[in-house]
Amino acid sequence: MKKSNGGLLAALCALALSTAHPGAMADAPMPHLVQNDGRYALMVDGKPFTVLGVQAHNSSNYPAALADVWAAVKDAHANTLEIPVAWEQIEPAEGKFDFSYVDTLVAQARQNKVRLVLLWFGTWKNTSPQYTPEWVKFDNQRFPRMVNKDGKDSYCLSPLGEQTLKADTKAFTALMAHVKKIDAAHRTVIMVQVENEVGTYGTVRDFSPRGEAAIRQPVPPAVLARKKSPVPGAASGNWSDVYGPYADEYFHAYAIASYIETIAKAGRAVYDLPMYVNNALRDPQEPMAPWKGNFASGGPTYDVIDIYKAAAPHIDIAAPDIYSPESNKVTAHLDRFQRRDNALLVPEMGNAEGYARYTYQILGRGAIGVAPFGVDYFDYSNYPLGSKRTDKAMAAPFGKIYEAFRPMAQLWAQWALEGRTYGVAESDERTPQTVALKNWTVTASFREWQFGNPGEAASKKDFLHNSDIPNGGAALAQTGDNEFIVIGQQIRLSFAGAGVNAGKPSMYARVEQGHFDAAGKWVMERNWNGDQVDYGLNLPARPTVLKVRLGTY
Repeated sequence: MKKSNGGLLAALCALALSTAHPGAMADAPMPHLVQNDGRYALMVDGKPFTVLGVQAHNSSNYPAALADVWAAVKDAHANTLEIPVAWEQIEPAEGKFDFSYVDTLVAQARQNKVRLVLLWFGTWKNTSPQYTPEWVKFDNQRFPRMVNKDGKDSYCLSPLGEQTLKADTKAFTALMAHVKKIDAAHRTVIMVQVENEVGTYGTVRDFSPRGEAAIRQPVPPAVLARKKSPVPGAASGNWSDVYGPYADEYFHAYAIASYIETIAKAGRAVYDLPMYVNNALRDPQEPMAPWKGNFASGGPTYDVIDIYKAAAPHIDIAAPDIYSPESNKVTAHLDRFQRRDNALLVPEMGNAEGYARYTYQILGRGAIGVAPFGVDYFDYSNYPLGSKRTDKAMAAPFGKIYEAFRPMAQLWAQWALEGRTYGVAESDERTPQTVALKNWTVTASFREWQFGNPGEAASKKDFLHNSDIPNGGAALAQTGDNEFIVIGQQIRLSFAGAGVNAGKPSMYARVEQGHFDAAGKWVMERNWNGDQVDYGLNLPARPTVLKVRLGTY
């Protein structure tokens, strides 16, 4: 590919790419997903990998901005950075590609020992064409926008635009070819997001003549096989015949998913990295009803995941971007998107302090990864979606969890694949929660002092310090019949027998505090006993890792 600017910068980037990772593995297997009975793992360098990620701000995708990104990545103790690559920056003039930013990004990621997830901001970013090149943005004849019911142009580019699809596909495959060229021996880039929060606000679908003709076509058999109508309809026929009042939204989802499939398929033919789509969510608790302007129609919302699976088989995951701080909504989102045919990945989450507790719940549920959004030191805050802070105080709540979790991230990914993991996040109501394990149950309670009977803090209104907002959580892995690895903070855990252990008195055989070393070997730091276990396991404000063994008598 011809670059629009070369010279010294290109030479320096080439040198960095060739020398930054002396341990590069020419035969390293490609990153890929594996599945075990509806549970998933992302394999990186042939081993299970947990994405302890952060996502940079949208406008931090330039070489001069990266210093503020890497500083926050370091403070967050993240092992993965999600960051945009914009169509407008790699192809500012049609047919002339400039990958100097990508070269710099990949070289610096290796220097910082961080993996990359590239976010392709192409035809759509948050439903808008704002990241397309100017030669696309303002040429409605060649790159048509959607048309609403009143015959007026929408802001959103149409998924039925053949030239738009052709141009986006060309740019994306050029990007994938370049990533292969500079990174095939290193596997710094481990996954790619195709487009960003697709769909449309303000109109349910494209009502142009092309759209009107397309919606009258028969529903494809692959969609019929996967997506059943919420209301009685014909077994086959056009979209209205089959899906009635849901036809417009479902047709639009199919059109966008098919568009994305063309891009993803072409990109993977060049360099076969795992790919996913992210989602501006609809309310997970709102009763199911046809679109009424209340979410981005056509995006991979939970109700049309089956359409995306049918139309876009080269997309591995439909992933939720969670900006609902309410604990009941977070749980509902996770329930909707974690499916036997869809790995759980949370590629965006608010970066306000109250979201950090959900890291335990998400990873405990077996997610392949999680990433709060806007974790860099750009002086911009997307409050109220995220934190008011733009400094280290913003990164710290996530950093302390990642720092404790990171040494066992590979082990955790394996345990999650085997179905051994569980997670709890303190609810907004601060009420106890019970989790069913194999032959054990664990009850989690919150705002308790580390010493004393359950409920004493509440009865005296004398709560644990640093518990003014919900911030407790724990993730557990059952590594044996009576053995667990626990990581958590600001939480009390109490175990009781269940199943074959039901009704039997039990006690802790051993509770070790420690960590895993680089080889995955457990390193004990101290053994908890006496006061430290008399009132359950009370994990402090600093995330703590315990190895727990129980026994009955």
